[in-house]
Amino acid sequence: MTDRSLFVRTVPSRRPCLTAVLRMAGLRPTRQRVALAELLFGGPHRHVSAEQLHAEANSARVNVSLATIYNSLHQFREAGLLREVAVDASRSYFDTDTSDHHHFYLEDEQRVIDIPSSAIVIQNLPEPPLGMDITHVDVVVRVRKVR
Repeated sequence: MTDRSLFVRTVPSRRPCLTAVLRMAGLRPTRQRVALAELLFGGPHRHVSAEQLHAEANSARVNVSLATIYNSLHQFREAGLLREVAVDASRSYFDTDTSDHHHFYLEDEQRVIDIPSSAIVIQNLPEPPLGMDITHVDVVVRVRKVR
């Protein structure tokens, strides 16, 4: 049987890698940004709201305000590290998977899950305004449990 405490101490930290990723994205790797990046990118792809990330940061004893969380999430999005999924005018989730895909919004659970890009066919898009290109199309399908 392996001593788990020995294993935990020998697992390399992701901090140097995340610091490099932030720098390559043009972001200064501040203590708070690196800590938030560890929370966001330390596991499988997921969708998180600012409030959820703030709660996770508090649980992990990362001292950061909700305003800093919002600012960091938007900076990560602008740098291409996250994708924003706006489910309505006042609520967004941030997706760690930046590949081309769409989303279900589970209204009853206030949760976002992926729809593979191959499951939806986008056709007959209008011509963009002069001098502009379409960069992507986001589809959010809102669902709720049948009552």
